[in-house]
Amino acid sequence: MQIVQQILFVLLGGTATWFFVKKVKEIRRNINLGRDESFSDNKPQRWKNLLLLALGQKKMFRNPLVAVLHFFVYAGFIIINIEVLEIVLDGILGTHRLFAGMPGPLYIFLINAFEVLAVLVILGCAVFLIRRNIIKLKRFISKDLDGWPRSDANYILITEIILMLLFLTLDASDTLLQTRGAEHYSQHLTGDFIFSQYLHPLLNNMGNHGLMTIERICWWFHIAGIFAFLNYLPYSKHLHIILAFPNTYYARLEPLGEMENMPSVQKEVLYAMQPELAPAGEAEPAKKFGAKDIADLSWKNLMDAYSCTECGRCTAACPANITGKLLSPRKIMMDTRDRMEEIGKNMNSHGEYKDDGKSLLHDYISVEELRACTTCNACVQECPVSINPLDIILQLRRYLVMEESNSPQEWAAMFGNVENNFAPWKFSPDERDKWTSEIN
Repeated sequence: MQIVQQILFVLLGGTATWFFVKKVKEIRRNINLGRDESFSDNKPQRWKNLLLLALGQKKMFRNPLVAVLHFFVYAGFIIINIEVLEIVLDGILGTHRLFAGMPGPLYIFLINAFEVLAVLVILGCAVFLIRRNIIKLKRFISKDLDGWPRSDANYILITEIILMLLFLTLDASDTLLQTRGAEHYSQHLTGDFIFSQYLHPLLNNMGNHGLMTIERICWWFHIAGIFAFLNYLPYSKHLHIILAFPNTYYARLEPLGEMENMPSVQKEVLYAMQPELAPAGEAEPAKKFGAKDIADLSWKNLMDAYSCTECGRCTAACPANITGKLLSPRKIMMDTRDRMEEIGKNMNSHGEYKDDGKSLLHDYISVEELRACTTCNACVQECPVSINPLDIILQLRRYLVMEESNSPQEWAAMFGNVENNFAPWKFSPDERDKWTSEIN
């Protein structure tokens, strides 16, 4: 019977790993659809961002209570899964609590620490479920999250609670079997664990066979749940658990108000003002202005989209959204990710990308959304994992104006003034200081 369990475990683990790696390769391919962009400068600052923002969750601590709860859920879930190493080895080798023979009380200390974290994870997830579904904070009931995105968050929180309860029940049934000297159960453990011992009264009346059944069910469901979570992760907003680290490392380090200009456009303006600097011969053809679809954005823009936590802090801080306009920075990132996934499925079906007649601009993100942006950078400032929705907005808007000549009449007048008068106002440069002569 034991060898059958080992074979089943290896098959389960191998299948889960294969599907996870396959999906990760697809996501990597989708991100690489973006144009190349270098982020190799100032490595010390980049490592600092990674440690403070991704690992330390610095921006989350603007709201200390929520930050602490989130840290419990995040750190607890990650650290507890160190225990998965023991479960995996037990499953492959057919052993039971392989690491229980550690010298001194180290093993008991570790499991007790894991149990404390498990209880904190349960507490944090419960509070977050209440905030989303009972208190209904405004950023969690936005229409951006209608349908799957809202369910996704609830599914993950409920799954984490179930996994932690399985872990505690597993420990409780296991320690009872240890004290009873049941066959196949390690005799290294002495005493009970810090929290699971309080489940003993619920299990004491069961015989050894019943306890073994409970322990095995919890063991299998716990590891199967972790394998399932592993494969659910790439399809969920919770992919930020992984991508938050590279995304903060590769964040833009320029001041928030500094926009990326196109050198080709700057040269054209310079040559218009100083024709003598223009090179002789045929001018180099201008590159495409702005972005219309995924391939026109940079790979960092696409990684941003996959890193989005859908927390809505960007949209809650957006002045355009606050005043009732259609723009939602969170939706910009979700739409970019959805378009990437659609292109990815297209490539999976045909072996290469076949034009589907769609684009990120117009089919996913509307002109009205783009025009509402004030470029204030509030969304960039608020994002806990250094996502930059504004960069995507500016590139799409640049395409609208420079490739489609699609701009409001007020903008067109300003552009004309800038071109003719070198300023947004309809005054000749020669008359710009005329008002000074009228002062007594």
